[in-house]
Amino acid sequence: MEGLTSNSALMLQQSMRFLWTKQACILDNIANVETPGYQRKYATFEEALDGAIREAAGDGSGSAGMREAIAGAQVQVYEAPDSTRMDENGVNITEQMVELARNGYQQQYVMQAISNDFGILRTAISG
Repeated sequence: MEGLTSNSALMLQQSMRFLWTKQACILDNIANVETPGYQRKYATFEEALDGAIREAAGDGSGSAGMREAIAGAQVQVYEAPDSTRMDENGVNITEQMVELARNGYQQQYVMQAISNDFGILRTAISG
């Protein structure tokens, strides 16, 4: 099946993995909005992906190297040590609700793109 998927399809797969991890972080933050000392979690993927792609582009390994770079980029989850509340909880519920909505829209977009890719593949197979 690896030969049937393009680098863009792999990128969509990695994007969905990131968005699921980001959603889990946001939901953890919302669930712990009243927990004293809780540090807000956030997920990043862009930096790891950018670094991996730049490295693959520089080493001249071509499409296979780019594929490995995309597949190898990992989502990073961090805790933000910033807190403005007296109980040292770092969660701003309004910010997290906005991020949850934004993440939902991003997931819908990526799922639509994946669906479109499979639609093209189905059309190519059925003729």
